[in-house]
Amino acid sequence: MVQPTAPQTRDQQRLAWVRNALSEPETGLERASFDADFRSYWRTTGRSPSLVLMDAPPELMDVRPWLAIRELLRSGGLRVPDVVAQDPDQGFLLLEDLGLHTYLHVIDAANADALFDTALERLVRLQSIPVPPGLPAYDEALLLRELGLFDEWFLGTHLGIALDADERASLVAVYRTLVEAALAQPQVLVHRDYMPRNLMPCGEEVAILDFQDAVRGPIGYDPACLFKDAFLSWPEERVARWHARYHALATQAGLPVPPLQRLRRDLDLIGVHRHLKVLGIFARLHHRDGKPKYVADAPRFVGYLDAVLPRHPELRPLAALVEARVKPAMDALASADA
Repeated sequence: MVQPTAPQTRDQQRLAWVRNALSEPETGLERASFDADFRSYWRTTGRSPSLVLMDAPPELMDVRPWLAIRELLRSGGLRVPDVVAQDPDQGFLLLEDLGLHTYLHVIDAANADALFDTALERLVRLQSIPVPPGLPAYDEALLLRELGLFDEWFLGTHLGIALDADERASLVAVYRTLVEAALAQPQVLVHRDYMPRNLMPCGEEVAILDFQDAVRGPIGYDPACLFKDAFLSWPEERVARWHARYHALATQAGLPVPPLQRLRRDLDLIGVHRHLKVLGIFARLHHRDGKPKYVADAPRFVGYLDAVLPRHPELRPLAALVEARVKPAMDALASADA
């Protein structure tokens, strides 16, 4: 009796697919990096030049949005990874190997002005690409859904904070301010994670990575994200200078940026929205997905809130909540873990 063939594991599928795509039966794979989502990255071994396999299990992720946005950015004159082979149905993309180092690995206080100037020039080019019909919008529903991550996962699940009726009403009012401010901004193509970890030096160029979640949304979102991410923090005065540089470049390119002072307010408010969302995502990664390392950066994002909230009276209820409930709960959690 013929025994049924055992189904291949994902490791076996991945290796077999790469070898077949390259017609190279001796090529191997080694782990290159992890993502916060369900993707993993693998570098080929035993061949030159090496390539990188993106593995996105199709039951968990669809690589087609990545492919579509890649083509949109490439057609707009931006450097993106070349695709050597693809199989969206199985969730495999074989990409050129752009190296080991992103901006995150090479940027420091001395070279930050030059590197960020290049990043801002490419951002303006990205924002100048016409938004294609059918691209999702950063609309009210999405903005509120992201803010809800802060309530559910960071306040509730991670810190164990249950808001009373007055606190809840005050937070809802802050959310309304943030959403209305975001919707009032000029709308452009938004990367949604435009930060040093997703920018890779390539000679005189910079390659843009991790763009699959692009939407039509607020013009201030990406420049706010660039300078206040999960891995690097910069002095507020320096960030203000970089924002002024962005304003000058965007104005020169004909983008619909408001006057600089209004832009600074827009950047602050959309930044607060992102900081709350990120805190919620980090807590969800920890408690739902078993990825605890991200939530260790929660204090950095609370620090970002501390820098911005005092500048805006309409955000005072959030500042009060952070001081009275969030920081004591974080301190208690840190003491318990020590």
